[in-house]
Amino acid sequence: MKLICIGRNYTKHIEELDNERPEEPVVFLKPDSAILLKKQPFFIPDFSDDIHHEVELLVKINKIGKHINKKFAHKYYNEIGLGIDFTARDLQSKLKEKGLPWERAKAFDGAAVVGKWIDKSKFESIDDISFSLEKNGEVVQQGQTSHMLWKVDELIEYVSKYFTLKIGDVIFTGTPSGVGKVIANDKLRGFIENEEMFSITVK
Repeated sequence: MKLICIGRNYTKHIEELDNERPEEPVVFLKPDSAILLKKQPFFIPDFSDDIHHEVELLVKINKIGKHINKKFAHKYYNEIGLGIDFTARDLQSKLKEKGLPWERAKAFDGAAVVGKWIDKSKFESIDDISFSLEKNGEVVQQGQTSHMLWKVDELIEYVSKYFTLKIGDVIFTGTPSGVGKVIANDKLRGFIENEEMFSITVK
C-alpha cells in the first residue's frame, strides 16, 4: 500500500504558512512504514524541534484504477477516515529553501496517523463533511470538505493520472488551517462530525 498526500488544499492553510496557491494539487507520498502503529504513542523524533499536527480526511481505495474519470471516482472508495500528517516543520522549511524534496520532514516513521474507517454511506455527500482535531481537550483544527480546493473525486482523477491506485491505498486529502506544534504529553483526538476517529498521546 501507499499513502498519497495532498498539500495546500485549503485556502486558509495556504495563507497561514504563507505559501503560494497552487494551480494544480500538490502531491507527495509517504511509505507504509510511516503509519503509526495502533495503540502506540507518537514519539517526537530527535531530528526536529518543531513537529506540527495536520489533521486530514482520508479515503481508502477499494479497487485498482488508472486514469479514473471524476464521474466514476466514487466507485473506487467505500470508506473514509481521519488521520494526521505529522510534519517536521523546521526540517521542511530548510528543504523548501533549497528546493529539495520533503520526504525527510513528512515520511519518517510514525508520521502518519490512520484512524478507524467508516462507510461513506453514513453521509449525504462526501463533499459536505466536517471534521476536527482536539489537543488537550481544545479544538485546534476544524475542516469542512466543502472548502477543499479540489474535492475527493477530483483528487482521485488527478492522482490516478500519475499513479495506479491499488486496493488499500490511502489518500490524505489535505489539512485545514490551525496546524501547530505538538509537545510531550499532548493528547490528540480526531473527530468526523461527532464521532471519535482516533486518540493518541505524544511522547
